Amino acid sequence: MNLALLLVISYLLGAIPASVIVGKAVRGIDVREYGSGNAGATNTWRVLGWKAGMTVLALDAGKGAAAATLVPLIHFGHLPFTAPVIAILCGLAAVIGHVFPVYAGFRGGKGVATGAGMLIAIAPIPVVIAIGIFGLSMFLFGMVSLGSILAVISVPISIVLLNLLAGAHYHPLLFGISCALALFIIFNHRANIVRIVHGRERSLPQVQLWRRILHR
Repeated sequence: MNLALLLVISYLLGAIPASVIVGKAVRGIDVREYGSGNAGATNTWRVLGWKAGMTVLALDAGKGAAAATLVPLIHFGHLPFTAPVIAILCGLAAVIGHVFPVYAGFRGGKGVATGAGMLIAIAPIPVVIAIGIFGLSMFLFGMVSLGSILAVISVPISIVLLNLLAGAHYHPLLFGISCALALFIIFNHRANIVRIVHGRERSLPQVQLWRRILHR
């Protein structure tokens, strides 16, 4: 029962629709009615500009980090698992809340930023590696969706390699959750994957710096 309360709190925290709130505050619109229709930082960036997009990114990541670090500090009595496991479960509940927000008709984002926030709090090194892969992908291809997919796949791989080769001690549940999170996010990007395969996915040419270098 105590764990269930923490998970509900984490879900409700993750369900706060940052993109919808920012869209209403900045331009009086619901960003889900424009662009890709997604309630995430990328669509907010496209619809409202980079400042609004970065604000949503920070808020969405903050939800995941707060759920993994602050919510477990709330004491409802005895909990059935260790602190690292509780942190992982609370972070996952926040991701689910972000994707299926009760406050916004269960139409949320794809969970990348909130999942990244959770993992930054729990496993910062694999996330730093994932951010590097995301940045390299953006540099080469300029597609947020492709960068997100590659980055999220890299997390469980990094966890295994760090445990085996660098003496890290990441909890086995973290590996399982990161795999499940990767599959979940890939599933949410299925339409993007189809567009990537057919060469129709939107890109952000301004971040493909190699193009600028070649055209100098």
